[in-house]
Amino acid sequence: MNFIKNIAIIAHVDHGKTTLVDKILHHCQLFRDNENKGDLILDNNDLERERGITIISKNVSVVYKETKINIIDTPGHADFGGEVERVLNMADGVLLLVDAFEGPMPQTRFVLQKAINLGLKPCVVINKVDKENCTPDEVHEAIFDLMFELGAEEWQLDFPIVYGSAKFNWMSDDFNIKTQSIAPLLDMVIKHIPSPKVSEGNTQMLITSLDYSPFTGRIAIGRLQRGILKTNQDIKLLKSDGSVLKSKIKELQVFEGLGRKKVTNISAGEICAIVGLDGFEIGDTVADFENPEALDSIVIDEPTMSMLFTINDSPFFGKEGKYVTSRHLKDRLEKELEKNLALRVESIESTDKFIVFGRGVLHLSILIETMRREGYELQIGQPQVIIKSIDGVQCEPFEEMTIDLPEHVSGKAVEMVTMRKGELISMEVKGERMVCQFIIPSRGIIGLRNQLLTATAGEAIIAHRFKEYRPIKGGIPERLNGSLVSMENGTAIPYSIDKLQERGKFFIEPGELIYQGQVIGENSRRDDMVVNVTKTKKLTNVRSAGADDKAKIVPAIKFSLEEALEYIQKDEYVEVTPNNLRLRKIFLKEVDRKRNKIT
Repeated sequence: MNFIKNIAIIAHVDHGKTTLVDKILHHCQLFRDNENKGDLILDNNDLERERGITIISKNVSVVYKETKINIIDTPGHADFGGEVERVLNMADGVLLLVDAFEGPMPQTRFVLQKAINLGLKPCVVINKVDKENCTPDEVHEAIFDLMFELGAEEWQLDFPIVYGSAKFNWMSDDFNIKTQSIAPLLDMVIKHIPSPKVSEGNTQMLITSLDYSPFTGRIAIGRLQRGILKTNQDIKLLKSDGSVLKSKIKELQVFEGLGRKKVTNISAGEICAIVGLDGFEIGDTVADFENPEALDSIVIDEPTMSMLFTINDSPFFGKEGKYVTSRHLKDRLEKELEKNLALRVESIESTDKFIVFGRGVLHLSILIETMRREGYELQIGQPQVIIKSIDGVQCEPFEEMTIDLPEHVSGKAVEMVTMRKGELISMEVKGERMVCQFIIPSRGIIGLRNQLLTATAGEAIIAHRFKEYRPIKGGIPERLNGSLVSMENGTAIPYSIDKLQERGKFFIEPGELIYQGQVIGENSRRDDMVVNVTKTKKLTNVRSAGADDKAKIVPAIKFSLEEALEYIQKDEYVEVTPNNLRLRKIFLKEVDRKRNKIT
């Protein structure tokens, strides 16, 4: 087994990357016949399984026809672009997966651009050819045009292609001929993906990813560019700021199947994991002890959005979480910075507030969701876009957005996007659906998803990616309705909620514990209204207790974390605890709110 192929699988979200990896693992007989591993084997994190998306890239390896193939599964969402960028450094070629119906989408463009710039060989897989109304030929043309547009070289434009369906486990050179397995895809990989280029010289390895084990600590992962690595070898660690650390390799591991295998030495071209290095970061170079030479560090696109993270100071703090102090919060954010490259953290005037910068609402909400599951309590402010001054002009981030929706509701969607300063670039009919492309400020996307899904009865599929900074476009209409704010601490009484229903929609159930200053609903009018839902009914001989049973209470609106973050106004926080999400005013007392009005 002398041959190694390192490939990354890249595609837009939901085009079938993780499903394809499943089928490759099964085809290469990685599991016993009686072993049932289920679907989406690599999405092993709870959050990934629940949401059906890949968040963290994974490495696996299979053996096919005496060749070892290292496969890197990457996320499809633009918010996790930092993850894709760094792992592409480990690959020699990419499998570009494209949906036969949707064709190239915004994220396809983003990941392909990265791969072409790194000089990787693309192999195209047109997936889901079993869909109705799909057009594999047209998609093939569109991919070629896209590569040409992105400045691919001739050898990259001469890409091999296979058609098939990862879900139904077949691939073929011709989409009209259905085969019995995905062997044509693996044959294409072996034939067209180059083996790792090994240059002569001293040991060099760029650390592109990391893992953590509670037994051995942090583990550095990367591809050995040149030279060899051995167990107990002395090496030098070249940091991105130019400093040099001496270190020693305690253990070496290579990827085998879904796990890792211990080895004594590694030759160039192999993807490996090093145990025992101290003080390393992603982007550092592992180099020869005698003559260390550094590799170029990884450049990651800048964040475009920020949120305020602060400790939970509501009346219910510390009731559910294990970690509630600012020290806990600071340590956890610093730990996250080590492996999440696209993240930035800044402390502000007070010690218990942190501004966290990321790629988008989803990128930061995944971090918040992970923290709450670990037992943290915190509060999050309204998402803000990052404004930059370019040549003396204030500029904001703009994104390219694609909305795929039923044709009969497209007019409504276009109207909603243009209200938020979006510019329609193209409209294309695909079967009964319409695909609209816009250029829109990032500010305009915050809170848009909810509105669009409501307007299209949940049918709209929205995808967006950062395009560039442009001069600020002016004001964007915010949420029109004010909030219903609780007047007192106590328990929500069904009688009171029933009587206040005409005032707006509620976010709380009867019997729920609430506190003063908590946002418990949405007002039917523009301004905020303070209401008392803890007031019980005064019983007399006229007002009987049993009459309450007739109260018809509309079910409460329950937000997901992203929806809550997009919903809040400037003067509100989302309180996140392991079991609850609550919306609240920054200033809980009405007197303080009037005194410190946030414009």
